[in-house]
Amino acid sequence: MIRFALPLGIFVLMVGLLGYGLRLDPKIVPSPLIDKPAPAFSLPTLEDPSRQLSTVDMAGQVWVLNVWASWCVSCRAEHEVIKSLASRNLVTVVGLNYKDDPGDATRWLKQLGNPYATSVVDRDGRVGIDWGVYGVPETFVIGADGMIKYKHIGPVTHESLEQKIMPILRELLS
Repeated sequence: MIRFALPLGIFVLMVGLLGYGLRLDPKIVPSPLIDKPAPAFSLPTLEDPSRQLSTVDMAGQVWVLNVWASWCVSCRAEHEVIKSLASRNLVTVVGLNYKDDPGDATRWLKQLGNPYATSVVDRDGRVGIDWGVYGVPETFVIGADGMIKYKHIGPVTHESLEQKIMPILRELLS
């Protein structure tokens, strides 16, 4: 009887862990970068590839980094929300054009409108890896101290903008 107890106990434990895991929200992935310094980058801008933008240029500012690509369907879905955020003129919104053709990205912004103060080009995706990007779109809020304060995985909706991002921005700007 005892020889069956151990395998049965392990099986019950595994079923319990599986059940717990299935109840978790896959959009809530804790980022190890929260309250850590934003990874440094210096990348060419989409508008003028001879000009670079770096995290040093953003020092002392509260800003938002939105990771996007012209080939990303979800980026198209969130685009109006990012335009809404940018139109409030509370913070600088920087785009990180991720693994995209710059020509396609430029056409996409001309067609849909450009909410970004500037977009930087991460053609090979290395900066995205440094920032812990799982996929596009993703949005980061960076404090004036250069620390990442919030990471939103997936498209930003009007609801997530108002309920999650705006309270963080208001707190950082007060």
